[in-house]
Amino acid sequence: MSKVSMIHHINIQITDRQRTREWYEKVLGAEFLDRGPALNKRQLQLRIGTGEIHTSDTSEVIQVPQVHFAIEVEDWEGTLKHLDSLGVSCSRSAGGAFTGTGGDDPKQGRREDTNEHYTYIRDPDGNLIELVYHILGLESSQGKDLELTSDPQNVRWTQNSGFVEDAYKAEPVQSA
Repeated sequence: MSKVSMIHHINIQITDRQRTREWYEKVLGAEFLDRGPALNKRQLQLRIGTGEIHTSDTSEVIQVPQVHFAIEVEDWEGTLKHLDSLGVSCSRSAGGAFTGTGGDDPKQGRREDTNEHYTYIRDPDGNLIELVYHILGLESSQGKDLELTSDPQNVRWTQNSGFVEDAYKAEPVQSA
């Protein structure tokens, strides 16, 4: 079997695309992935860091305890201040879904094996998101320090040249 190289995307349930898009852009700095009118109509797709979030529209989100996804942040204190300024509540124990470790601060914890900082937040549909910050960094299997993939405009998957532009040209013009 071929070795897995990375997680490409996760999929979450949502009830309101515009609200979800705005929340992820404002709170987590997500980037909307314009895949052309047909693909955009089928699914909201966002990029956070080097990963993607795809969505499934539903009239009612089915809450599943302890199901979550986690994202790495670059600036722990800055992230907490940003969340606080937006009124996004944080929890060390995810509202009881997890017991929480590393200290007694109800808003954040530390993992004993990596000294990783963590907290949990929820998006507008109640999807649980763990924010993590590995203060000790990342290392290779040989123990050498590594940097996370970083690019001011962010990395992206190579797309067929002109695909999005051609998709909009083919879309019938709607009269107002």
